[in-house]
Amino acid sequence: MYNMPVINPAYVGATENLNLGLLYRNQWTEIDGAPQTSTFFGNFKLSENIGAGLSIIADQLGPVKETNVYADIGYTISLKENHKLAFGLKIGATFHDIGLNNLIVFDPNDPFFSENINSTTPNIGAGIFYFTENYYAGISVPNLLSSVHLNANGNRLGSEIQHFFVTGGYVFVCSEKAKLKPSFLVKSAFDAPLSFDLNTNVLLYNKLELGISYRNDDSFSGLVNFAITPKLNIGYAYDAITSDIREFALSSHEVLIRYSFTKKETRIKSPRFF
Repeated sequence: MYNMPVINPAYVGATENLNLGLLYRNQWTEIDGAPQTSTFFGNFKLSENIGAGLSIIADQLGPVKETNVYADIGYTISLKENHKLAFGLKIGATFHDIGLNNLIVFDPNDPFFSENINSTTPNIGAGIFYFTENYYAGISVPNLLSSVHLNANGNRLGSEIQHFFVTGGYVFVCSEKAKLKPSFLVKSAFDAPLSFDLNTNVLLYNKLELGISYRNDDSFSGLVNFAITPKLNIGYAYDAITSDIREFALSSHEVLIRYSFTKKETRIKSPRFF
């Protein structure tokens, strides 16, 4: 919810000022070699209708490292009654590194494990983002190309799979001091089961945000996000695992930092602050 440009390039056309974000996720912390993810995004307005940005996603799972670097561009059109519709495009590349010769294998003479695999492949993505002052909805496919990263004797053992993301959220202004912000995320690889997140956050005094999330068949999460200044936010999320992997790992952790180069103090009322 705080890293929308990473999954939907249309979001960069909906924001104002220069915005920067960093996130680090350590998943299933008790398992050696478990997934770790780092993301970065930066986006800004080029004109009244055009936004641009950069997004980077770095994943590591055991011996596999993958880094996706994208330039994002978004175009926003104004509709009636302050409703807006943004279209976005991602253009970039995937850098894939597999440390095969560092593995302990049953057959040390197997030539497949004799050297590491490094590949760089292009990719593109697209998205749509509809928003008003109080709610938003979006759909995106950030990786449209099916590039092959691991090809053993003509067998495609590792290749890109397209993923789609559907997002939505609403801001209920309960009072001057409190806002209720429910949101959801539906995601899937094509031909794979759906996964969804249901989130509810409460923003107090435009300073402190507390939230809970549920991810189906996976986890419950708690979140705290604090506005140190009107420009700087730091947050932390804790996942309590509920799936079968709980036998081996009980939790996952996330830390995020966001900074907005606003010219003056702004009240947090727009869906862009999810």
